[in-house]
Amino acid sequence: MKRFIPALALALLAPVAMAQQVTCPEKNVQYWQAFPPGGESDSSARHQQLVLHKKCPNIDTIVQYKSGAGGALMWTQMNQLPGDGLNVVGINLPHIVFQPIQGDVQYKTGDVTPVFWFHFTPDILVVNSKSPIKNFQDFVAAAKANPGKLSLAGSGQYSANHAAHERLDAAFGIKTLYVPFKGTGDLATSVMGGQVDGAMTYTPFAIVNKEKVRPLAVAMEHRHPLMPDVPTFKELGVDWVDGAYRGIGVPKSTPVAERKRLSDLWRALNNDPEMKDLAAKNGFELVNVGMEEMDGFMASKTRLYTEGAARMGLGKK
Repeated sequence: MKRFIPALALALLAPVAMAQQVTCPEKNVQYWQAFPPGGESDSSARHQQLVLHKKCPNIDTIVQYKSGAGGALMWTQMNQLPGDGLNVVGINLPHIVFQPIQGDVQYKTGDVTPVFWFHFTPDILVVNSKSPIKNFQDFVAAAKANPGKLSLAGSGQYSANHAAHERLDAAFGIKTLYVPFKGTGDLATSVMGGQVDGAMTYTPFAIVNKEKVRPLAVAMEHRHPLMPDVPTFKELGVDWVDGAYRGIGVPKSTPVAERKRLSDLWRALNNDPEMKDLAAKNGFELVNVGMEEMDGFMASKTRLYTEGAARMGLGKK
């Protein structure tokens, strides 16, 4: 997926180090999550909550949850929140492109107003640590011996995990079963308990649960430094570097000045040494896509994921 790399590189080369004065909110921030507690979105929100309180000690970040429909429940309702610069919503790519194309949700991609994308989590294939599948070659052999029998958990329908599952099957000529959960936190018990054979998930899940799961392949340019024994899909013969972006959006009624203030604030959080340390330890790849880069970034990603949706057959009901 060669076109993915320049867009990611552009985000990484954004003006992350520019000096700026942090303008703190005047009241507590309501940080709405579209997925249940325990997953990557929740973890990143808790990291940001910690660093934001350090920078703005007079206010708190109140993390709230409205999960369902792979995030669509929250994203459908986000424009009903007050546009006061104090209500912030966690958003995800490619979810907000895939879901409206499929047509099972009550929002359009253009209804979501992103103000900052803060990190990227690469796709990774894992199995339970007690699984007889010891490596990727074992996985492919088992899948070909039992078409449609191996089950892989993932976070949400028409999400990055769902897209990765479809790509896995197509790239390696296998057929496996995708089992969607509300979020990564919800699928953990099924993976650990052996109710599913594995998961198409993200690198933080494999790192946090390193004693309980066995990673088989990761969708990165190079091997992950915390998982040096895990091959990349590129090493396995498939040009696959992909995953999910996470960011913040606001209600459409939020004034442009407030959007810019939040964008700058989240950029400052990302540039904080403590945030960089937390991200590195937990498998998050930090990116900095703010208001200045947003139009070009979203146009590029929307084109890319629209093409991906066509390959998945989304919208052909």
